[in-house]
Amino acid sequence: MKILSPAKVNLHLRVLRKREDGYHDLATLMQKISLSDELEFFPSDRGIELQCPGTSLPENEDNIIIRAAKKIFSFAGFSSGVTITLRKKIPIAAGLGGGSSNAAMTLLALNQLFGFNYRAEELRKLGATLGADVPFFLFPGPAWAFGIGDRLEAAPDVPFAWFVLVNPGFEVSTKVIYQNLNLGLTNQIIHYSIPRLLTREDLVAGLHNDLESVTLKMHPSLQEIKEQLLSNGAEGALMSGSGPTVFGIFESKDKAVKAINVLEKSTSWSVFLCRSID
Repeated sequence: MKILSPAKVNLHLRVLRKREDGYHDLATLMQKISLSDELEFFPSDRGIELQCPGTSLPENEDNIIIRAAKKIFSFAGFSSGVTITLRKKIPIAAGLGGGSSNAAMTLLALNQLFGFNYRAEELRKLGATLGADVPFFLFPGPAWAFGIGDRLEAAPDVPFAWFVLVNPGFEVSTKVIYQNLNLGLTNQIIHYSIPRLLTREDLVAGLHNDLESVTLKMHPSLQEIKEQLLSNGAEGALMSGSGPTVFGIFESKDKAVKAINVLEKSTSWSVFLCRSID
């Protein structure tokens, strides 16, 4: 069985407050995009095995894919095995949710492959034990996420968009970014109103990420990426998640492709053409 494992972008991200348990309460709008890894699953009698060719990713329990497979097998009382191959296209530690997506798609694929027949809601509960973003990838369409990102609310009116993603080639630790986020007493948000994003113009006007200033301070080169996207036709540009990937929203596929042609010729960054998907 083969399955695509899509990336996501955060179109809007507000950090509302720091919680007593050390985590942060968020309000973020997440959108799945067409940039995807590929996962392949074969039933096996050799336990759970993972292959990640062409990457330096661990192939043991340090990889969330293995943990996801063990989680659903344990939940189902299943004692056989599976061989999983990950073909990686989503940049690693890039603010695009690649690992969370891989975990979610592993739960989904094994549920189908072995006939466990768990409902989506049950899979999302399992996913939440693996990581806060995992349930989103088991949720249809774009969604607002609240709490630590695990409480989801459908956002069916978010308009379609073309994106150009730019990754500078280095990784960013989400944990380090949050450790350097200083909300202060005055910045803690008690009441939050979800912005209405019904058109592409609304989407562009609503682009916001409270983590961006922290990551930009550590990696000033990201500001150049934003400026390059805007000067090459993006209607708006924003860092996704904790970074370092920056995306631009474009009016059309043609305009996005023109920007990619310029960026690929003039920079060493990794550049991707993507669109919204459900």
